[in-house]
Amino acid sequence: MAAMLPPSFGLALLLTTLVALGPLSTDLYLPALPGMAVAFATDVARVQLTLSVFLIGFAVAQLFYGPVSDRYGRRPALLFGLVLYLASSVACMLATSVDALIAARFFQALGACAGPVLGRAIVRDVYGPVQAARVLAYISGAMAIAPMIGPFIGGSLTVWFGWRANFAALALFSAVQTVVVFRLLGESNAHKDPAATRPRRILGNFRMLLAGKTYLGYLLCVSFGYAALFSFISGSSFVLVGLYGLSPQWFGASFGFVVTGYIVGTLLTARYTLKLGPARMVRMGVLFGVVPGTLMAVLALAGVHSPWAILLPMFGCTVATGIVMPNATGAALAPYPKMAGSASALMGFVQMALAAAVGIAVGHAYDGSAVPMALGIALCGWAALASYFLLVRRAAPA
Repeated sequence: MAAMLPPSFGLALLLTTLVALGPLSTDLYLPALPGMAVAFATDVARVQLTLSVFLIGFAVAQLFYGPVSDRYGRRPALLFGLVLYLASSVACMLATSVDALIAARFFQALGACAGPVLGRAIVRDVYGPVQAARVLAYISGAMAIAPMIGPFIGGSLTVWFGWRANFAALALFSAVQTVVVFRLLGESNAHKDPAATRPRRILGNFRMLLAGKTYLGYLLCVSFGYAALFSFISGSSFVLVGLYGLSPQWFGASFGFVVTGYIVGTLLTARYTLKLGPARMVRMGVLFGVVPGTLMAVLALAGVHSPWAILLPMFGCTVATGIVMPNATGAALAPYPKMAGSASALMGFVQMALAAAVGIAVGHAYDGSAVPMALGIALCGWAALASYFLLVRRAAPA
């Protein structure tokens, strides 16, 4: 078996690609959706099920990878997920019907979520509680590039080679990851728990985690921060394109502008976390985040009709998210070295489930204005602030 890579740029780069597996699996083929509807002679709603089913599989499977890795180790669980992802990507590429593609996407999600869940757990194993937040910030910043370049690469592949090329690229990407993990990545879990996969133990671990006010508070900070970001993702095209008349090209540029704010936040985290500590960084992030979110809601309610009334406040919100998410994640996992996998899995599940619920609510509430989206973002910011001060701050020793 390969020895565990020491903390290094190479290890951080590998972990970044693993964590990015989920976003790449959706962002890369988004431009191909209309062409896939034509190719399969079906409607857009049916093709969009390939996204919804992926999110469902991704969310649910996280609950299992964590306990399995706590018992058997990160390496075998990760290799299983990567091999499953590789096989499912090939199945997606070869699908002859939309139903076959939907089924293959579900199994692709089951493999894909091994990357983020186990990548975060490996960071906790290798880097320790304080340094982990800094490394997660670098990983989050690099991962934020995926939604900026993924659709461009996927669109180019679709134009040049057709929609199947996107899944061929994902299969090739995961094949390289599988080889690198097999040859270079050793086991990082030094506290394997033989009982971690017992149903009673799994439920007991989850109950214990949720009973901890500090863990729950950080989990909700991460989840509401991500939900605010997902509110923008789910509603921005309706507002910026449908309401304010931005072209698809300018919408892509504006999306990149917003994502840049997240990168700024992760860079601030990487620079100051070791000096200030994760808890203080989270406090600063949630306090700052409510300001631009509330400003966006006020401008929307006042009827200010300008893309900048959305984009500038959202830039501030994503800066706050880039500060809160890596620090809160690192701080939440720090006290649980013996079940970092379970703690990471539960966090990923709640984060995705809450974001999906908020996104659906924003979509159903759309009334031809920017108000529902802006209110969703503002409320998530205030919920993150309340989670910190009502749970994390109160649980801290005097």
